[in-house]
Amino acid sequence: MLEPTLQSRSPDIGSAHLRRGAAASTGPEALPDLLLIERARAGDERAIEALIRRYGRRLFRVARSVLMDDERAESAVVEAYLAAFGDLSRYEPTGKFAAWLTRLAFNQARALRASARATPAVPRAEAAAAQGLPAPGGESQERCELERAIGALPAVFRTVYVLRVVEGISGIETAASLGVHETTVRTRLYRAHRRLAPETAQRVRATPALLELSREACERIVSRALAQLAHGSMLTISAAPP
Repeated sequence: MLEPTLQSRSPDIGSAHLRRGAAASTGPEALPDLLLIERARAGDERAIEALIRRYGRRLFRVARSVLMDDERAESAVVEAYLAAFGDLSRYEPTGKFAAWLTRLAFNQARALRASARATPAVPRAEAAAAQGLPAPGGESQERCELERAIGALPAVFRTVYVLRVVEGISGIETAASLGVHETTVRTRLYRAHRRLAPETAQRVRATPALLELSREACERIVSRALAQLAHGSMLTISAAPP
């Protein structure tokens, strides 16, 4: 049982640009995770916002892979950020911050799914079609079809497939994000591939922006998380440059 060799073709929002501009920029978005975390622990809103934006897409993708519903996925991501930044002392720097955040979002999504089983989720393309609206984010028919194919996978395989193939993170990091052994990740990815037609799997790899976090959704998540953190007096105003 071999795991396909994957390359990350969908880095977190803006990460490639941040790396290129890090030397020239003095904004918090150019700083590494550990420095931002140190500032976030002190309640620096700018540092928290930078981390929220940096990992918003990944957290949205993992939540949506569980819930298959945009609105619920956004709520799960917001709750994950509240749990994270409400008590950053729980994060231990021995592990990757991204994996820790992803696991929080995964657990929040599972909890939300368990509490809302009576209300079936409607895929975003179908919901838009029912209202006579174009697919969110100007989605093409190709992307809609591929997202439906991914959504048809059993949930236990779907989340691994989304993290490994759509988000493009490693098997080790996927295992840490889901709290399972790396062997389990390989097995679930293999079984997910077996359930997809070979041409579908090829199209997934060649199609960008699957299960994408829209700019509008990203802004909603940032606004909701920061507002609730501020309401809980977790933030301080940082007007000075880093």
